Amino acid sequence: MKKNKIDDGVCEVHVTHPENIKQALCHKLDDEQSQKLAEIFKILGIPTRIKLLSLLINEEMCVCDIAEALNMEQSAVSHQLRILRDARLVRFRKEGKEAWYTLDDDHVVKLMAQGMEHIMHL
Repeated sequence: MKKNKIDDGVCEVHVTHPENIKQALCHKLDDEQSQKLAEIFKILGIPTRIKLLSLLINEEMCVCDIAEALNMEQSAVSHQLRILRDARLVRFRKEGKEAWYTLDDDHVVKLMAQGMEHIMHL
């Protein structure tokens, strides 16, 4: 039997691999899922937002403390937080005039941890 040689990601021999196709179909994303996932990665594609999320991994913080930690204007931080909130990556609660932010749930922590683990192996 001729061995498949991979060159630039294309099989030299035109055969299908049923086990790979079956596995791929089990994990196939529909258009809506693909779009939503792409939007999340687009939002996470801004270094300032990654830094902001990393601040919130271990504690809840108010906007003024986040702005101080990132050396940014509060209005700029609020803008970034609104984008992250709309994407359900962070949530907030009001205490008087202050808004306190935290990560939305453990999935965001896992996403950040997986990303860090991946870049440590590059």
